[in-house]
Amino acid sequence: MIGKAHPFFPYLKAMLEAAHLARGIHAYYLEKGFTQGTKSGPTDLVTQADREAEEAIKALLLERFPEAGFLGEEGGSEGGKEVRFIVDPLDGTVNYAHGFPFYGVSLALEVEGKVQVGVVMDTSRGEAFYAVRGEGAYLNGRPIRVTERKELLGSLLATGFPYDVAQDPENLVYFGRALKRGLLVRRPGAAALDLAYVAAGRLEGFWEVKLNPWDVAAGWLLVEEAGGRVTDLEGKPYRLGHRYIVATNGWIHQALLEALLRD
Repeated sequence: MIGKAHPFFPYLKAMLEAAHLARGIHAYYLEKGFTQGTKSGPTDLVTQADREAEEAIKALLLERFPEAGFLGEEGGSEGGKEVRFIVDPLDGTVNYAHGFPFYGVSLALEVEGKVQVGVVMDTSRGEAFYAVRGEGAYLNGRPIRVTERKELLGSLLATGFPYDVAQDPENLVYFGRALKRGLLVRRPGAAALDLAYVAAGRLEGFWEVKLNPWDVAAGWLLVEEAGGRVTDLEGKPYRLGHRYIVATNGWIHQALLEALLRD
């Protein structure tokens, strides 16, 4: 557990509070009912829970840390970038809207361009994954690690597709290559949780194309702090905003890259 004396402990504490607050909002609208709309297309949903969760998270974090900037999926960017929170208030909105229990909230603290704290809350299960750079990764206070499986065949993998997959079908090629090799691939529909599950050893690997910073910032740190590896498709270190992300337990990383890139 990260000690109270750690300089990032106040941020972690506030981010965990914000994640629990968002969880309550998710649960409230599931019971009450909610209105929904679309953003970029008919499958890109947004609900009252998305918007209200982001507003609540933002209010809590910026009240505690008024000097920080904020980048949220629903409200865009404001404030400084030297210290900023990067937030997805409801990752897996389509799942949420259909009652499919795989969705959550993702919060990251970026300091001078480097993610230092990450929190991913699986809100349907009440599981809080979190990490502070250099201090390991945790699930509800217990340390977590990636698996030590060394063979790609038999590893459990996850991926996802952009909302405009018909216009941008690149990942269908990688997905097809993985299936032709007999790889075990799931598409749960919430990238932040996919990354958290790699960190917790529930998946050996995850890849996706065309994700936003709020989708991956926290999960990226979780995987690295749990002993895994995160790169682009060429095996270069991942950077926020890159088109490709590949995250694994490290042991299968090179084999997965080769499987995705070769016919």
